[in-house]
Amino acid sequence: MAIPDIGPVVSSAHLAKSSLPALSEVEFALTMANNAYHRWMMRCMTAAGMPGLSPLEILIVHLVNHRDRAKTLADICLVLNVEDTHLANYAIKKLDGHGLVKVGRKGKEKTIAITEKGADLCKRYGEIREALVVRAARQLGHDPADISRVAALLRTLSGAYDQAARAAAAL
Repeated sequence: MAIPDIGPVVSSAHLAKSSLPALSEVEFALTMANNAYHRWMMRCMTAAGMPGLSPLEILIVHLVNHRDRAKTLADICLVLNVEDTHLANYAIKKLDGHGLVKVGRKGKEKTIAITEKGADLCKRYGEIREALVVRAARQLGHDPADISRVAALLRTLSGAYDQAARAAAAL
């Protein structure tokens, strides 16, 4: 029995009927990957000893830990492509309340730095990530250079979506 051609794997067939159906496949894959990644981050952080953090809070604590340098709210929003600074600010207040980051000042700008407790948590998260995700990803046998190319493509596409969002807002 022949396997029927079901077309691209998408969540919105009406959007795949375009001049670039493969983009609908990417959008569906991004949705699946985003949801899986958020679920993973929260479960890994729980396993590392800090339940109840949102995906944004987890991303922020890792970013603040990055290179052990204080960050500004503007830096955090820029790097994570967060448009609503209020969401990031709320997340920072929650992380500060848990003792994972400390808020300071550099001139008029608020700075956010990692605490020892936050750095230890990030280290534990990294150990769990290495044991569960990195090991599994390596077993798939993908060339690390291919994974980097996919990441570069996704970053490039994010720019196209950002530009399109600006254009749509001007309509």
